[in-house]
Amino acid sequence: MVVGGGIAGLAVARALLAGGWDVQVRERAAAAPSTGASLGMWPHAVAALEQLGLRDLVRAGTVAASSGELLRPDGRRLVHLEPPGPARLVARPQLLAALAEGLPPGVLRWGAPALSAAELPAADVLVAADGVGSVVRRDVFGPASAPRPLGTVAVRGTADVPPAGMSETWGAGRMFGTTARLDGRTNVYACFRSALAAPAEAADPQELLRRVFAGWHAGVVETVEHLQPDSLDVRPLLDLRPLRSTVRGTTVLVGDAAHAMAPNLGRGACESLVDAVVLARHLVAAPDVATALRGYDRERRRPAARLVRASRLLNRVSTAEHLTGLRDGALALTGRVLAGRR
Repeated sequence: MVVGGGIAGLAVARALLAGGWDVQVRERAAAAPSTGASLGMWPHAVAALEQLGLRDLVRAGTVAASSGELLRPDGRRLVHLEPPGPARLVARPQLLAALAEGLPPGVLRWGAPALSAAELPAADVLVAADGVGSVVRRDVFGPASAPRPLGTVAVRGTADVPPAGMSETWGAGRMFGTTARLDGRTNVYACFRSALAAPAEAADPQELLRRVFAGWHAGVVETVEHLQPDSLDVRPLLDLRPLRSTVRGTTVLVGDAAHAMAPNLGRGACESLVDAVVLARHLVAAPDVATALRGYDRERRRPAARLVRASRLLNRVSTAEHLTGLRDGALALTGRVLAGRR
């Protein structure tokens, strides 16, 4: 039984079906999303997609993540950015559709929320893939596993302008980033301290971004003006304290339910795919469920916990409100050192 039909849940279902398991996925949404941001697929995630039988998506449904720049609000460059290996970018709806494609009828149930872990049908394994606010994690792992606020707000969307490459602009208490999309438009993500946005402003995300990034360089201001209103998503950011175990009995956590992290490293979707491949490998190969779940937890928990901590730190640094001159000077020096090594 898989609770959650997002990236982690669909990847788990796909991997377990290929390994001979019977699977049911329950998803609270009534249908798959039609909009969503581009997601970075770093090399280990690209390998996971290929193991899930999605080689065609990697080849034709993604765009290469090019090099880019880290900028000051006035447009001056701080650091030249290089992707970590042969990275790709894929739109979330396209990734979800590819993961769901080919699932046998009846495996994926839309509009089937899990209101509590206790009301779920009996299963040999219960996989909690229901995100940062996981109902299953709450019920099985208790209140100590509740998510914690990062103190920042994220806005994501699509701008109707040709992509100018990968870039991030860091200022005091806020940052603004862009990447390319396969359709020739620009993927936009912004993050800023929660105090900079009143709750009522979430109703008009574009106007909120106009105010928060007023006076920044033309690349930011013009991109904000070309944002598609129906593509914008605003939400406060949360992450999870690293857990002592992602397994309790026959219940196992994957994806954001296990290790929700700040988006600044671009690793959340990647780690969900890797979770799925690793969990399925253990469940197919181990002599029993208990051994399989212990093996999964041992392999995945600590690497994911390190990413949670690193992502939280980068979220704080990129939206720092004080000593930004020292931060920017250190980044510029780092950029010069790396350029010299290249």
